[in-house]
Amino acid sequence: MGGFFGIVSRQECLEDVFFGVDYHTHLSARRGGLAAYDPEIGLQRKIHNIENSPFRTKFATIFEEMKGTSAIGCISDTDPQPMLIRSHLGTYAICTTGVVNNAGSLIEQYFQHSGGHFDAMTGGRVNTTELVAALIDLKEDFVSGIRFAQDAVEGTASILILRDNGALIAARDKVGRLPMQIGRREDGYCASFEAFAYTKLGFEHEKELGPGEIVELTDSTIRQLAPPREQMRMCAFLWSYYGYPTSTYEGVNVEMMRYRNGAILAEADKKKNIAQDIDYIGGVPDSGTPHAIGYANESGIPFARAFIKYTPTWARSFTAPRQSDSKRVAKMKQIPVVDLIHDKNLLFVDDSIVRGTQLKETVDFLYENGAKAVHMRSACPPIMYGCKYLNFSRATSDLDLIARRVMLELEGEESFNHIEEYADSNTQRGQKLRQAICEKFNFASLEFQSLEGVIRAIGIDPCKLCTYCWNGKE
Repeated sequence: MGGFFGIVSRQECLEDVFFGVDYHTHLSARRGGLAAYDPEIGLQRKIHNIENSPFRTKFATIFEEMKGTSAIGCISDTDPQPMLIRSHLGTYAICTTGVVNNAGSLIEQYFQHSGGHFDAMTGGRVNTTELVAALIDLKEDFVSGIRFAQDAVEGTASILILRDNGALIAARDKVGRLPMQIGRREDGYCASFEAFAYTKLGFEHEKELGPGEIVELTDSTIRQLAPPREQMRMCAFLWSYYGYPTSTYEGVNVEMMRYRNGAILAEADKKKNIAQDIDYIGGVPDSGTPHAIGYANESGIPFARAFIKYTPTWARSFTAPRQSDSKRVAKMKQIPVVDLIHDKNLLFVDDSIVRGTQLKETVDFLYENGAKAVHMRSACPPIMYGCKYLNFSRATSDLDLIARRVMLELEGEESFNHIEEYADSNTQRGQKLRQAICEKFNFASLEFQSLEGVIRAIGIDPCKLCTYCWNGKE
């Protein structure tokens, strides 16, 4: 995933951009970068690897190295950015968020039409943000270039550009899978993935861009360069997992959605009269916790934290470079509250079950500490398709997904002709899938949120949501 933040102001703004970018660290932890424009110096840039040290630590000395009345920055899980580009459109800095699945063919097409070149990375790869910039530069202006690039990309591309006159151009991806939000303050404007990042800095919410909408921001104006497109496909998984609890997308707060989602899970269990002899409800921390609170509130069963993540030193586990490292870190982080585990029937809600590797170790850990039974609920439906629009999972194949692997074990490749049935707990195939996963992971019971339940919890028009990872529909 990843996110970005930018300000155009009548005064020095680098410190505010520093904090605004830092507020996007929940979206990735691989690379961070800042670019600034100063009327005397021009454009400047700095990029750091932040896998083993947080953004704010790596950029602690940035105020001695850069300054500017306009600046942009990003947290990225892909290639280093922002990029500084010089072309017939001028000199500018650019950040992108999303994924480009057809980079190889786009590079070849670019060579055929332009005869140009790219700065090659290890293995001959091309920085995807540089590629997007090259596509933009094929056209005569930024608007037609951005539209051309977004239409050419198979995947998703939200774009933030800092021009050499200090203006910002913000472009939400063409179907609005990711948010793009605009804030206003007395001294200027800002653009951000997360609105809370700028409200903490004294900006008021101005607007959320529509899908494909492009605007130009100066220190005193906001000007629409291209209107929104008609189709929207906002990523539903943002509310289930990636979005920060204080985030609001399309008017729907993430934390409130998760409470509703957990309550819907509890309603379904009560109707089926399953898992009603539970001592405590818990969340698989941290993103499963609000779903679990919603479940506990609806069911009347006490919420408790049976184990705590030791975050002072192990802030995150999914950024470890090797899977074995990630598993070890996940295990080291889990500190039990034995009084809440021993001889107890526990029900946990996780935000999702993707590959299930770490979840099995969590359940084993609970049984090792005396749990009588561990029931598991997933706050979203079985993930059946690796996302091809955003990098929300490391899955490189659909068979990396636990649901697909178990289906293959149960029925071979024929199972893939019955994905909809396996996703539905009311069908025989759906029940077999859940039972097989229970046996693998030693769950006392397992249930997934239904697609209808997730959509109901979000509460916006289903046709405006991307649910590809669950049902394969674009």
